Amino acid sequence: MFVSAFLSVIGLGFLVWVLFTLAVYALPAFVGVSIGMYVYDTEAGVIAALVAGMFGAVFTYLVGQIIFAKVQSVPIRLAIGALFAAPAGVASFSAIKGLSQIGGASEGWTLAFAIIGGIVTAGTAWVRIASLAGPIGDDDAQHTGPMQASPFAKDR
Repeated sequence: MFVSAFLSVIGLGFLVWVLFTLAVYALPAFVGVSIGMYVYDTEAGVIAALVAGMFGAVFTYLVGQIIFAKVQSVPIRLAIGALFAAPAGVASFSAIKGLSQIGGASEGWTLAFAIIGGIVTAGTAWVRIASLAGPIGDDDAQHTGPMQASPFAKDR
């Protein structure tokens, strides 16, 4: 009995870790699956659907990161961060609600766990997408080397 409970806790911990790690990929996965299903519905074949879906997912992730890193406007950064965080929050809400129901928690606690988990996971996804971009205005800063910063640089 103790081993079963211990392994259940380890398994749930692993699932939560995977959920947090993969949260930032919820939007690209959604886009990739949607593109793949569309291509498959056009009777292009399974291979074409897989390739198109993977390309769409990678393209969405890379474009989101590049735009977030290069755009200096705070509202645009907030919008892009929200685009990546919202699907992660919804996916986390659903996953944690399902796991809580399996665990036998009451409906109130299940909903509370799911809401808190969705908010935390959405925040984690936003921080992960934002971690690749520097602070606003960092591209405009003048980077001086040690020779340029020295008051004696002209003497040498």
